Amino acid sequence: MEIVEKGGINDLVIKLATVNGTGSASANSLLMRAIFRMGIPVMGRNFFPSNIQGLPTWFEIRVNHRGHLSRSGRVDLMVAMNAETYRQDLADVTAGGTLVYDSTWPRGTTLVRDDVKILGVPLAGMCNEAFTGVRARILMKNIAYVGVLAALLDVDMDVLRTLLEETFASKPKLVDANLEAIDLGYRYATDHFECPLETHLTKLDKTDEHILIDGNTAAALGCVYAGATFAAWYPITPSTSLMDGFRNFCQHFRKDEDTGKNRFCIVQAEDELGAIGMVIGAGWSGARAFTATSGPGVSLMNEFLGFAYFAEVPIVLFDVQRAGPSTGMPTRTQQSDILSCAFASHGDTRHVLLFPANPAECFSLSVEAFDLAERLQTPVIVMSDLDIGMNDWMCPKLEWNDEYRPDRGKVLDAEALEKLPQFLRYQDVDGDGICHRTYPGVHPKGGYFTRGSGHNESARYTEKPDEYQQVMERLQRKFKTATALVPKPILANAAQATPWGVITIGGCDGAVREAVENLGAKGVHIDYLRIRAFPFGAEVQAFLDGHERVFVVEQNRDAQLKSLLSLELDVEKDRLVSILHYSGAPLDWPTVFTGIFEQVKKSAAA
Repeated sequence: MEIVEKGGINDLVIKLATVNGTGSASANSLLMRAIFRMGIPVMGRNFFPSNIQGLPTWFEIRVNHRGHLSRSGRVDLMVAMNAETYRQDLADVTAGGTLVYDSTWPRGTTLVRDDVKILGVPLAGMCNEAFTGVRARILMKNIAYVGVLAALLDVDMDVLRTLLEETFASKPKLVDANLEAIDLGYRYATDHFECPLETHLTKLDKTDEHILIDGNTAAALGCVYAGATFAAWYPITPSTSLMDGFRNFCQHFRKDEDTGKNRFCIVQAEDELGAIGMVIGAGWSGARAFTATSGPGVSLMNEFLGFAYFAEVPIVLFDVQRAGPSTGMPTRTQQSDILSCAFASHGDTRHVLLFPANPAECFSLSVEAFDLAERLQTPVIVMSDLDIGMNDWMCPKLEWNDEYRPDRGKVLDAEALEKLPQFLRYQDVDGDGICHRTYPGVHPKGGYFTRGSGHNESARYTEKPDEYQQVMERLQRKFKTATALVPKPILANAAQATPWGVITIGGCDGAVREAVENLGAKGVHIDYLRIRAFPFGAEVQAFLDGHERVFVVEQNRDAQLKSLLSLELDVEKDRLVSILHYSGAPLDWPTVFTGIFEQVKKSAAA
């Protein structure tokens, strides 16, 4: 089904096509934040190359008064600043939309389309006259197009001025220069074009009690609030900024006020193996410890993940997923590590996975990850992705309960150990598969060998079949216990009974919710379940049992979530219908809408 939409007041998509390394990110962020300050729901997504500079980059801003901020599949206003991508940029504009370009140089026949309004602004020429220095002229040219858009869209100039004053509070000369550039673009647009456009902005009050934040920053803050004191990592896109954020927060919050000494330890390791090895050591010694990486790093960490699983050492790993396999596309997003993380390492392993859908959940699920890791004495992997991790999302202000205390799980202190006739590290006293552990040096009775080789209840080496099997079955029992401890899925039922359901995880949430809403408007009613953790609980099985057909939406080629559902739960494969998106761009809602609508239509015809 073809979806035809046209932008309107407070409902539009702006796309800015520039060159990587020219400073356009600051200008694009300024525009997005100004819209947010006007009380209008907004989100920006950066599509950038994996080199340092010189290649095309795009920034896409979706504005929607109803708060739908997934990709919409349309472009209402394109700013084309890169001559190399003119043809592609013009083709991307939705019929009836507008394209703005730098008319300092002639465009020839490249930018010709009868159903698109094309506006030329001599941005480079104006800035070359107004500013001195090559770098300043390049930077101010980007700020000048913000002025053009301010006129075309009716952006509040006072808001822009306030944002610049906040950004450059210590450098007033930069405030003046940026305001001059904005004024250049604004005056040119008002002098030469009819402003504002029919598709424009007007103030709302829908961003109160909200913030703009990226998932990596939110996750880093969650680690601080959770009590993490040790982190080790090896730099890799798109996870590095999570570690940068954690370091910055720790330097602010984790310094002893009296001595100035750090109350944290962060190590940039020589590689991913070194990083996770250090984290396991810190987790074994009683620290809350974590690492952050992406798919290639997870591949390298597999053997150590198996060791932590079998030796039962609590750690947290953040996998900020990107497009693979191999190096793949380091600056594009996917959900293609689901199976590799669920069963990471050789042998029989199953790992707890958490699936945040937005930065707010990156914050809250980070805290839950540390509690779960220590309660279950096992690795817990938080499955974020590049879209969530590196882009600014509009989220409710992060909430925190000051009464929170870390759940350290079954830890025996010196007093408890003194009372025991004997401590058996891997003995299941309570029948839930979770044993008691000790911190090193607490009491002589609490000593044991931490083994990645075959061991029995007392942590002694064994190759006896029955003893090995006993440990493996207990680990399986512990994983079953985890189903009651992990975050529950979120259910949204349709207004009326329906045989159709849709399941997804993580960053697909916004696109699925918008698609479900639009399907309902077309008379196609869908129940929606968002899974937030693996292992899957009874709620997921009940949802599958309650629907004749369930669509599984995910961002990978091989239907990994569908495969995991089929492996772990009782469901016939032909009742699960995949809707797959794996281009590297974030999922858009029309893809979900069309995939479901066409299947429902076929079913009705049959």
